[in-house]
Amino acid sequence: DLAYANELAAVTKDDKAGMVDSMLISYRGKLIFESYYRRGRGNFPHYQMSITKSYTALSIGRAIQLGLLKMEDLDKSAISFLKELDKSKLVAGADTITLAQAMQMSSGIRLADDKAKELLKNPAQLKGQAEIQAYLQYSSPIPLMPREFKYQEPDTAIAMQVLNAVAPKGAEEFIKSELLGRMSITQYHWEHAISGLPKSAAGSSILSRDMVKFGQLILNKGKWKGEQLIPEAYLARATTPSQINPHYGFFWWVDDFTVGDKTYHSFQGRGAGGQFIFMFPELDLVTVVTSHNKGMGDTLKTLPQRVIRAFAQK
Repeated sequence: DLAYANELAAVTKDDKAGMVDSMLISYRGKLIFESYYRRGRGNFPHYQMSITKSYTALSIGRAIQLGLLKMEDLDKSAISFLKELDKSKLVAGADTITLAQAMQMSSGIRLADDKAKELLKNPAQLKGQAEIQAYLQYSSPIPLMPREFKYQEPDTAIAMQVLNAVAPKGAEEFIKSELLGRMSITQYHWEHAISGLPKSAAGSSILSRDMVKFGQLILNKGKWKGEQLIPEAYLARATTPSQINPHYGFFWWVDDFTVGDKTYHSFQGRGAGGQFIFMFPELDLVTVVTSHNKGMGDTLKTLPQRVIRAFAQK
C-alpha cells in the first residue's frame, strides 16, 4: 500500500501520532519494502521503549533452548533461582511468584511510590539481586492467583535477574552472544539498569532491519537459518494470552484484527513513542515501524487495516 507509505511521509502537526521514522515489510521471509522518514536511518539503531521487554522474553527462550532453564522452570518460584536474596525478609507470598507470572505482568508486586523514591536515593544498595530484594521486601504482601495485571518494571526485572543467574557469563554477555549474535545483530546498544544488568523494561536500541529479524524468528517458530534458536513450545506459550490479560503473553501482545469479513491473528512487540513489530502468521507477514511520537501514536489502529488489506488478496 504505497499510499499508506506516502501518508506516513507527509508533513504533520500532530506530534502524538505523525512522527514515524521507519516502516519495513517482510513478506514470506523476504524484505520487500523499506522506507525511512524523519529521524529514521537504515544504519543507525533506533531507541526502543517497552519492546525491550519482548527481546528479554526471547532471551529467556534462548536460555531454555540451551538447557540453562527448562520449560517447567517457567512455573517454578522465580526467587528460587536468585540465591543471593535474604528470603527471611521478603513479604508473604514472595515465593509464589513464578517466572511465567512475572513475564505476564502478574507478579502482584506493589511498591509505594514514596518507598520507591526513597530507595532510589541510594542506588548503590540496589546492585545485583539487591534490586529484587528491595521489590520483594518492601512490596505489599503478594496475593494469591489470579492476580491483577499491572504493566510495571519489577516484573521485567525478575526475568532479567533469572537470566543473569543461570547464564554462565551473565545476562549481558548471554544476550550479546546467544541471542543477538546468533542473528548477526551487532550494531546495537543496550542500557544498564540500576542493578547493573541490562535494562529489561526499556532501553535497547537496534536497527529497524534487526527488528524484522525478531518478527521473522517468531513466525519461523524459533528457527533462524535452519537452527532452532528458541523452542517452538516456548514461543507458542509466549504468544498465547494469559488468563490475567486476554491480549498479553510473555512480554508480547496478542490481538485479532478484522478486515472485511475475515479476522487475522497477530502478535506484536510494542514500545511507547511508536516502535512496533507486527506479525501476521496467516499472511507470513512482518511489519516494523519506529517513531518518536508523544505516546503510542495511531499505528496500532491504522497499520493492521492498511497492511492486511494490501496482502490479503495475494
